[in-house]
Amino acid sequence: MPGSVIIMPSLSALWPVRRPSGVSCWGCRSSSLAFDTSGAGHRGCPHCPPRALDRRGAMERNGPIIEVRGLTVDYWQQDRWATVIEDLSLHINPAETLGLVGESGCGKSTTANAFLGFRPRGARYRSGSTIFEGQDLLRLPDSALQRIRGGKISLVPQNPTTALSPAIRVGNQIVEVLMVHRYCQTTAEARDRTLDLLARVGLPNPQAIFSRYPHQLSGGQQQRVIIAMALACDPKLIVLDEPTTGLDVTTQAQILDLLMDLQSRYGLAMLYVTHNLGVVAQICNRIGVMYAGQMVEVAPRHQIFKQPLHPYTQGLIASVPRISAPTEVRSLLLKGLLKRSELPPGCPFAPRCGFAEARCYAEHQPLVEVAPDHAVACWRRDSIPSFAQRMAETRSAVFQKCETPVCKPDEVLLKVDSLRAGYTRRRFHLWRRPLPTVIVDGVSFDIRPGETLALVGESGSGKTTVARALNGFLPYVTGELRFDGRYDLTLPVDRRDRTLLRELQLVFQNPDASLNPRQRVSQIIGRPLQLFFGLSGAELRQRIESLLEDVRLDRRYYDRYPDELSGGERQRVAIARALAAEPKLMLCDEVLSALDVSVQANIVELLVELQARRHIAYLFISHDLAVVRSLAHRVGVLYWGALCEVGTAEEVFTPPFHPYTYLLLSAVPEADPDQLMPEARKDIGLIVSDDRPACPFALRCPWKDPGRCSDEAPPWQQISRSHMLRCHVPVEELRQHDVWADRFGHAR
Repeated sequence: MPGSVIIMPSLSALWPVRRPSGVSCWGCRSSSLAFDTSGAGHRGCPHCPPRALDRRGAMERNGPIIEVRGLTVDYWQQDRWATVIEDLSLHINPAETLGLVGESGCGKSTTANAFLGFRPRGARYRSGSTIFEGQDLLRLPDSALQRIRGGKISLVPQNPTTALSPAIRVGNQIVEVLMVHRYCQTTAEARDRTLDLLARVGLPNPQAIFSRYPHQLSGGQQQRVIIAMALACDPKLIVLDEPTTGLDVTTQAQILDLLMDLQSRYGLAMLYVTHNLGVVAQICNRIGVMYAGQMVEVAPRHQIFKQPLHPYTQGLIASVPRISAPTEVRSLLLKGLLKRSELPPGCPFAPRCGFAEARCYAEHQPLVEVAPDHAVACWRRDSIPSFAQRMAETRSAVFQKCETPVCKPDEVLLKVDSLRAGYTRRRFHLWRRPLPTVIVDGVSFDIRPGETLALVGESGSGKTTVARALNGFLPYVTGELRFDGRYDLTLPVDRRDRTLLRELQLVFQNPDASLNPRQRVSQIIGRPLQLFFGLSGAELRQRIESLLEDVRLDRRYYDRYPDELSGGERQRVAIARALAAEPKLMLCDEVLSALDVSVQANIVELLVELQARRHIAYLFISHDLAVVRSLAHRVGVLYWGALCEVGTAEEVFTPPFHPYTYLLLSAVPEADPDQLMPEARKDIGLIVSDDRPACPFALRCPWKDPGRCSDEAPPWQQISRSHMLRCHVPVEELRQHDVWADRFGHAR
């Protein structure tokens, strides 16, 4: 087979569609045309026996669809077996969505592998079982597992770019899944089924999508193709491993809507692995909370979010920034980081728990059922304060609205005026000047010393292009770009002054790719100190250790390699490397997107502290509006390469909203199962066409004037001294659309 992806992320749902004559029934393989199109399955086929009429019938509803019992998993690390999952038990009921949450490294993905019967290289299942339809998946031969994975259990992986083969058209990849697992008897039947699947997952023009390669699709479209592939062979269980982590909020909202619709219509059971608590609050029926390879709490979602009993669950929920929170937001309750090398024989959370006693360190606490469907592993569950009481008693600077004052409000550190930036493409004749492809057009803003300006928008809106233009990485940049009143940022990076290179630093999104895996932490941080300041010897070591202390890493990290660090620790090293140059401005490009919520909280706290102490300015690029609201002084909303709203964080998150800002805020999942999403979030998704209207957002705007918005460029409307938005709709009319009232039933 051309790609291994075809086997693992395949498996699909039973789709009720009309088929041409001569096609056999997908349930019993007999020839029949009497298919029910109401979504009930094969009830219209007279040849199907009762068991095949409803794959999720009464027999399956009497017990779990899959159950993990006493699972213990070891990995071979540093010449010994290290336990990563210990005595874990978990089950999923038919038509149920179970969420699995926890910090990075807690064992979520390893648990998901056990539900698939998959053993990663260097791992062993020391004990336990995964029971599915009376069989233990951990002891089945590969041939039997192949059939189950292909027809009854499917996988939606985190990264669709690596899951899809780049050399095969996406339609043919789904056709191959259907043929490999013998779900369809002919290629023509498989093609028809594929087109239907693409339509069912909400992809426009399935015929065109069928013939495209993965790189010709957006991230959200690629993820929809993966979901269609996962549904191709009618699975009973779908394992979703961080399926929306790399997606912007609007694309994520679309995928969540799709999954909830599929689950409700076809009764699919799902295991949803994520660190995004806002997502599980919207989509899951029950939630399991993992810490250091152990299950510490399992409960229905309302009890997890409203009455969590384990201190770790309470801290995890408290660490989530709330998009709807008032100015003084709840404090961060989690302290420190997960360190597996320092776990006690008792409760693994004891070293970070403020309520731990001697018994917690010494004795292992099993899960104890304290209410129907609610189990917790904590010796002090009855004596610690309630979650509501702890939240009411504590306040801190973390995840509050940023109150760090701008150190020099009357000065301008970075001035960007009428920025046009993009890429170039070669013409047929080599001697002719390359043609520019403009991504960002007419963007203007400024940043003052010690200020944080956040740029928000969907994937493809031009945020990263702005950062690359400021760093001199793009071949086409025009406009006025002045830094510190002295430097012209339209110059490419190889023609820039050495001082400018030092004072303007970039922190990349993925520390795995930006840190050299063959260099120790000391070499990574020490390189800027050697290049810009000529430090060496004891002075160099002292400065490196000081920088490690600044980012809250102790001296033990001095000689470590990046692969020996967690994701949050690697990002701290990347920040320390940028700080080593003593910059005036740091460009932070999605620095939190791949980190779990508690690590995000620590990084945000670190950035705020460094800004207050060093007076560094940040250009903070993100699609996480809740974090932006807590960190930024000012916010710029970017759509299709153009700014549509600029103001202070408080102003941008308060009516009147630009229509695009309204849709962005509507799409953010809140970590509260009682707070519903408005219908407006379904009308989302970046639309880019060759025929760009005068207002870039006119193609999607719910309040547009069809004649005016498409033909006339919208004017800037001054709401206050610092707040402007670009729209034809009068301000008073925009004030009537309050996202907070629509979502939460009250105005801010």
